[in-house]
Parts: sequence; structure tokens; C-alpha cells
Amino acid sequence: MAILPIHADGSVVLVGQHRFPFGDYSWEIPEGGGPKGEAPLDGAKRELAEEAGLAAGEWREILRLQLSNSVTDELAIGYLATDLTPVQGVHHVDDTEDIAQVRVPFSEALEAATSGHILDALTVAMLLRAYHMAREGHLPDALARAMLI
Repeated sequence: MAILPIHADGSVVLVGQHRFPFGDYSWEIPEGGGPKGEAPLDGAKRELAEEAGLAAGEWREILRLQLSNSVTDELAIGYLATDLTPVQGVHHVDDTEDIAQVRVPFSEALEAATSGHILDALTVAMLLRAYHMAREGHLPDALARAMLI
């Protein structure tokens, strides 16, 4: 699951962490897998709380991707999360994660993705999908305006 958390002012939350396979630090949207049998939306809600410390009042599936369809049936589901509020209580990331958070304007995140500074495939795909939706009138007007400024 991949979650693009967008605040009403058009800013997005990115999480940063070291990615061992590439030996570098990566800024990306909250994302992760879930145990077999967990509904994708339930997993997305859990990941948003764990990685970004947020809950969303509105959820919208905006993307499905086959990540490597020549070798696996893995399917990525992307959600747009809005009406964001801090979570109550304590939420823990996985023991293997050391996550930082940053809140940036949507346009800044999009620029980082299109210029090659953000390389995570799901993050790039979700930012481009959300941009397209905002440009084409598939998001609420106030949110689209806030994202596109």
C-alpha cells in the first residue's frame, strides 16, 4: 500500500529512511505491506499512523500497479488520504525502521520526483497521479487549487 497524505493547504507528508539495498537515504510517501488477509485499506490506515503519525477522515483509492508482473503477482494499491489529524495514542514503526518526517508543499514534492531527487517508484507514481487528478478536475476544487499553487 502507498498513501499520499495531503493536507488542506496542499502540503504533503514524506517520510525518510535508510534503504539498505541501495545504501542510501530515501524520501517517500508512507508505504508498506501487510499480513495475509488484511484488507488493503486497513493496512493503509495502519501504515499512515505508524509512519506519519496521522489518521485520515477521507480515503480514496487512486492507483493500482503491478510492480514486477514478470516474476510476481504483487499489486500496489495507492490511496489519497485527506482530512488529516494527528493520531491519538502511541504508534510504533517496525523495529527495522528509523523514520523521519517532513511536510512540504505538493509542488516541491512533485518537483523532487520529476527531477530525479525522489526515486521511489510508488512515490513518483502517486505524485504524478495526484497532479493529473488535480489538473483534470478529479479532486475537490479547493484541494486542487492548494496543490497546484
